[in-house]
Amino acid sequence: MHSHNHHHSHSHHHHSSAADASKRIGWAFFLNVSFTIIEFIGGWLTNSTAIMADAVHDLGDSLSIGTAWGLNKLSDKEANATFSYGYKRFSLLGALINGMVLIIGSVWILLEAIPRLFSPVMPQAEGMLLLSIFGIAVNGFAAYKLSAGNSLNERILNWHLLEDVLGWVAVLIVSIVLMFKPWPILDPILSIGFTLFILFNVGRNLKETILLFLQATPDKKLMQDVRNVLLSRAEVNALHHFHIWSLDGEHSVMSVHLELNADISVVDMKNLKQQLQKELSVFEFAHTTIELEFADEACRDQSANL
Repeated sequence: MHSHNHHHSHSHHHHSSAADASKRIGWAFFLNVSFTIIEFIGGWLTNSTAIMADAVHDLGDSLSIGTAWGLNKLSDKEANATFSYGYKRFSLLGALINGMVLIIGSVWILLEAIPRLFSPVMPQAEGMLLLSIFGIAVNGFAAYKLSAGNSLNERILNWHLLEDVLGWVAVLIVSIVLMFKPWPILDPILSIGFTLFILFNVGRNLKETILLFLQATPDKKLMQDVRNVLLSRAEVNALHHFHIWSLDGEHSVMSVHLELNADISVVDMKNLKQQLQKELSVFEFAHTTIELEFADEACRDQSANL
């Protein structure tokens, strides 16, 4: 006996939130690309390798944000025969690419900054100061735009932008100090500090993304709560083939086989399904599939051992 129960009541809300995410990511993309060009020119004019390093980092960020924007737009498309769950997982691919680019960019900055500890170069402090104020404003505004989002993609992009804001704060502090003291070594020290801080956070987000890719259970507590709801019904004896996995970090899918206590009537079965539908609605699953098995019925998926 099958009970296929797809909740589509939230689809309108998800559609508008994905459209908003695309709009926010689009904003961040155009701001970043424009600013990256200004940075390269500024870095060349001020003879500051820190600004050049930041420019390369921003270039990487722009590529990542562009990828995320495209994938985010794609993830809002309707499901079809090829992608029966829709395109939600594409934004997960965007999050993975972003994480990789950020790690490569951070390693590049470390490779640039570490040699400068041993042979510091004096940059032009006034130009650095002007660029850093501009940089904090642009990246701060873009990060503020994205902070309204809660998709994994937007969270990773937010780290990109916060990293850039931190980078510019470092440049601002260094440029002010360099105006009064000839201590060029401060520049690489600060850039190494903020890069290590970002690497730690990106590593955490990347781990979450990879686990979702591998269809790990998104939340152990959620799993236990759903199990409790399913087993709370007097008609249910046991459950197996119980799976919860996430499409993109936000939308989850649940499937389960429920073993019934005794042979129950069609009316009771209908009531049970309605009760479960009501009680499971709080979890807001994108898809739910529940198979009901009679007491004397052998599970046809028994060999799968899941």
